[in-house]
Amino acid sequence: MDLGLSKPVRAIKALAPPFGLRGFGPADVVILALVAGAAGAVVVFAREFEAPFLQAVQIDLRAAAVPKYTLYSLMRGVLALSVSFLFALLFGYAAARSRAAERLLLPVLDILQSIPVLGFLPGLVLGLVALFPYRNVGLELAAIVMIFTAQAWNLALSFYNSLKSLPDSLRDASKMAGWSPGRRFRELELPAAAQGLVWNGMLSMAGGWFFLMVNEAFRLGDRDYRLPGIGSYMSVALDQGNVTAMGQAILAMVVMIVAVDQLLWRPLVAWVEKFRLDDSGSGAGASSWFLDLLQRSRLPRRAAVLRRRAYRSALRAAGPLQRPLQRPLQFARPVLTLHRRVAFGHPAVVGTGVAALVVAVLGGGAWGLWHLVLLLRQLGPRDWGRLAGASGLTFARVMAAVALSTAWALPVGVLIGRSPRVSQALQPVIQVVASFPAPMLFPIVILSLERVGIGLGIGAVALMVLSGQWYILFNVISAVSAVPEQLKDATAVFRLPALATWRALYVPAAFPALVTGWVTAAGGAWNGSIVAEYIEAGGTLQTTTGLGSLISVATARANYPLLAGGITLMSLIVVGWNRFVWRQMMRLAQSRYTLAQ
Repeated sequence: MDLGLSKPVRAIKALAPPFGLRGFGPADVVILALVAGAAGAVVVFAREFEAPFLQAVQIDLRAAAVPKYTLYSLMRGVLALSVSFLFALLFGYAAARSRAAERLLLPVLDILQSIPVLGFLPGLVLGLVALFPYRNVGLELAAIVMIFTAQAWNLALSFYNSLKSLPDSLRDASKMAGWSPGRRFRELELPAAAQGLVWNGMLSMAGGWFFLMVNEAFRLGDRDYRLPGIGSYMSVALDQGNVTAMGQAILAMVVMIVAVDQLLWRPLVAWVEKFRLDDSGSGAGASSWFLDLLQRSRLPRRAAVLRRRAYRSALRAAGPLQRPLQRPLQFARPVLTLHRRVAFGHPAVVGTGVAALVVAVLGGGAWGLWHLVLLLRQLGPRDWGRLAGASGLTFARVMAAVALSTAWALPVGVLIGRSPRVSQALQPVIQVVASFPAPMLFPIVILSLERVGIGLGIGAVALMVLSGQWYILFNVISAVSAVPEQLKDATAVFRLPALATWRALYVPAAFPALVTGWVTAAGGAWNGSIVAEYIEAGGTLQTTTGLGSLISVATARANYPLLAGGITLMSLIVVGWNRFVWRQMMRLAQSRYTLAQ
């Protein structure tokens, strides 16, 4: 006898699995714990934003304070990286889709990546502190933006080059299928650039740690600004010569880098394997225990079921309310359809966005140019002569650093990228080494070179290699990893010698990414000159003639005209070299060394 209860009983049974504990496994517990921990970290860091403003926070060097400081630095890096990814997508899409935007944005990017962190620092800190005089918001935003300036440029260039190098056959196929620009972006352009974005994301995270001590503890003349973080912890430990605190900071950095690699980057590297441009298997492939754990979890499926049921319930609840309004809704349907057609990627939308971006850039540029001219007018011929001579020496060191970095990073990158097993084994090691703040190693390198009779003039080249080499290595690895398996099989079938395989397959396949690596490595070397030519080692301040040392001296003495002159000259050199050398190589890479048929 049914008694009319069969339908309610079936409904209760259908609702039981998503809300009950049946089938709730260890993977779900781990994910819930990580989500709760992330939420707690956000709350703790948000309180730091609202803390009262203190120009120089007292840093506690006890071991108990290290986890909190590490968490603060990690949150700043993650926030800056999120903004960097958003910037890279917007910049790359606009520059690749609009010729007018490309002509404007690429030189702007050249200028921005050539400006060292110390060039952004005075204006950002003084402006944001004046905007938020009573809370810590200004200093926190300044630190995040400065980390962003070390992360964004190589991501933007990587995405732009991926869009420009996309095979025309795939674009034509998407047009023939009737895909909208928004769908083409989501299902073709973004997946094709996924591998480059992930590997450059790892590199960007490492670049954010490079100037960690400068971002969290810096001086402008007689003003000392300091934020609680592992960077300021290391800075204070170095100033006091506290070896125990230095060791604790190094250990905390290593643990943090390994944790980020295992929980974020390695799962992403394994996940983006499915976006390869070939349809063959990738051998052993990249794997991640955390990604496997996520895939075993039932929480995402339960959330999807809950979302679908909530959607159907909302439709049923809205049904009676919709009937009296059916005619107005039917009348408004053409208007809604027209709105859907003007979607993301539509030429009208892109043109409007580009126009707004151009107006904003031109307005901000005009205001900044006027104040820059006022500062440069205070420099005399003698000052310009010093800057010109120093810039020539730094330029020579930068080019030498790029050449030395390429000499080892290109072959090593090909060896790692061609073998998924080697890549999987070495990725954590590379990530730790690349993410470790190189300025902490600078004093050790300089003292070691002094023992063999090499001064800072040549030793600065070695420090610049530490600043820029990882950009080349990571770009080459990402490019070689994306080589279709059919091409590798073809070299085996034709029994090409190893040297011929490298010359005919791997080096041409890596060339577009190698050019991107050269551009960003040169920018990293220019930025590294700030600390490579002006460094404290062995308890003494050591300097060598160069543009980086002049900028560092000008910042320490709050000599804003000399600082403006040094940054302007550095920007002109970098932009000119990018335009007449790197840009030509990019065109060559996009026209000859792509997978397009």
